[in-house]
Amino acid sequence: MVTMYSTTWCGYCHRLQSQMDREGIGYTVIDIERDPAAAEFVMSVNGGNQTVPTVLFADGTTMTNPNIVQVKQRLGD
Repeated sequence: MVTMYSTTWCGYCHRLQSQMDREGIGYTVIDIERDPAAAEFVMSVNGGNQTVPTVLFADGTTMTNPNIVQVKQRLGD
């Protein structure tokens, strides 16, 4: 299970969500425009930028704008 920080208008986010759906990867989506604390977290791991998608893994590591191959690799580690 991963957490994906997103916005409603982010095309990259929608693409990654549909790819994770197809691959059977469980995830929770948090809209950084509706959750100021989530926006702060995203900025803290992206050099002050609100870059989405930012994916948070169970081990506390993050990836910014990953593709599905990168997500699957990280989950497989």
